[in-house]
Amino acid sequence: MAAKKNQERSGAGMDKEAVAVESVRQFVWSGFYDADGIVEMIDEAVLSPGELDHGWLRARIEEEFRKKRADELAWPAITDCDRLDQVFELLEQQGILALQNAGYTQDNGLDDVTQFYHEAGGEQSGIGGYCFYHGQDLERVMENGDLHLTYGDIRGDDEKGIEIGRRIKRALETAGFTVVWDEAIKTRLLVLLR
Repeated sequence: MAAKKNQERSGAGMDKEAVAVESVRQFVWSGFYDADGIVEMIDEAVLSPGELDHGWLRARIEEEFRKKRADELAWPAITDCDRLDQVFELLEQQGILALQNAGYTQDNGLDDVTQFYHEAGGEQSGIGGYCFYHGQDLERVMENGDLHLTYGDIRGDDEKGIEIGRRIKRALETAGFTVVWDEAIKTRLLVLLR
C-alpha cells in the first residue's frame, strides 16, 4: 500500500523513521492490518528488515491504534466502511467476486481476481463478474474520499462487463452511496465517500 510511495520519499530525503511513521498511520487507519501485520509490511514492503528497532516501531503502532480507537468513539454506528462491506457481501451473493484491498495496483487486483476465481472452482463457481479496489485506491480514498472500483465480466465480455458495472452501481446507490460513472467499460466506478 504505502510501500512504493514511502520508498520514493525515503530516497528523496525523508529519514527512515519519518517514512515508518507515515506508513504506520496509513496501515492503521486502513483497517486491514493488526500490529504484527504492520511490522511485517514495514519490514518487507517499506523498508528492509532490521532497519528499525521493532520496539520503537511497535510503540509507534500502538500510539496510532490508540488515536484511531479514540477517534472511533465519535464515528456513527454504521460507517461507510460497514456499508461498503455489506454491498460487497451482496455482490458476492449475486455471483460477482468482490475484493477489498486486492494487491497494490490494478494488475495485482486482476491477478487476485483470477486466483480467487480459480480457487472458487472456475466456471463451476457461478461467478460471472468481479469488482475490486487495490492498495493505491485505498491510499487515495484515505486522502480525498474518492474510491475507484474496477469491475468487469469474468470472461472479458465488454457488454456483460457494462451490465456488471450497472449492477454494482445500483447496489452502491441502494446502500446510499453517490456513484459517478459514464457506463463506459474502460471507466472505473467512482464512489464518493466525502
